Amino acid sequence: MSYIQTEYLPVENAVDKKEKLARAASLVQSGEVVAFPTETVYGLGADACSDDAVKKIFEAKERPADNPLIVHIASPEDVYKYTSQVPKMAEKLMNTFWPGPLTIILPHNGRLSTLVTAGLDTVGLRMPDHPTALRLLRAAGTGVAAPSANRSGRPSPTTAQHVAEDLDGRIAAIVDDGATGVGVESTVVDCSGAVPIILRPGGVTKEQIEACCGAVHVDPALHVDNAAPKSPGMKYTHYAPEAPLTLVDGSESFFQECISSSQRDGFRVGVIIPKSRAGSVEADEAFVLSSDSIVHAARELYGALRAFRREDVDIILMRVLPSEELGFAVMNRLMKAAGGRVWTERKSE
Repeated sequence: MSYIQTEYLPVENAVDKKEKLARAASLVQSGEVVAFPTETVYGLGADACSDDAVKKIFEAKERPADNPLIVHIASPEDVYKYTSQVPKMAEKLMNTFWPGPLTIILPHNGRLSTLVTAGLDTVGLRMPDHPTALRLLRAAGTGVAAPSANRSGRPSPTTAQHVAEDLDGRIAAIVDDGATGVGVESTVVDCSGAVPIILRPGGVTKEQIEACCGAVHVDPALHVDNAAPKSPGMKYTHYAPEAPLTLVDGSESFFQECISSSQRDGFRVGVIIPKSRAGSVEADEAFVLSSDSIVHAARELYGALRAFRREDVDIILMRVLPSEELGFAVMNRLMKAAGGRVWTERKSE
């Protein structure tokens, strides 16, 4: 694709925030692509009803065309602009978790670009919980298709700098409002059937959804590589850092042995570790998470994956994390980033 001049629109603590957001909204209205922050990650937004605009998202990201996009809306009432039916279960989820990191899959009414839906009869809709995102959406006056604002396959962006690393010269503008909060993408729940199905774990946990509306299933396609994707992140390699990531399932001593044996084989090793373990391992490079909390791990995960450069390390190692609640989403992303590679400690008989 041809190079374009990307506008940088900082709005954090800006006195002219209103004008910068008006500029971003006008670019969306004119069919351009604009990166903007949400509470999860930075999104890459375009008018969801315009084929030409949505096509620019796929070109900028180099994203496969059969991977559907999530449409971001400014209010729950906007759901009815793009859907053919909204079951009571979906309304209950909207009332409980919107605005917030929950995407709801519903039958669409044909108003959206077919590039958004990837030929499916359903679409994912969400109302983000971020003031800048909501102001932009209201000003744009349309549903905004917005996958994560990164090159396809790369770790998702949680800062404007991450966006610029991947997409400078490929998109019209970047709205910068600082780092995002949740750090992993929204949970995607299919409400087009009788029982809600989690298609992608994210910022709203399975336990929270069950507390809201009872039984919920987890789609087995999360573990099937050749399934036709109904949600982003279900089919293709995602979140990959420059150097290959391998997860380590075992004790602290096994983790150190994995590091040491890799170094003996001539590899430069980077590690991702919590702050409490910062002095316990010997590696060539380390990204230290600010705490042992899974909340902090989610918030800092993509920044950690982006921190290691191929010229500095040959491999990245990280111990597996507990997979309950938010940990389910974090481990889902880590397994995809690692391409399923796990070194597991053998238990003695």
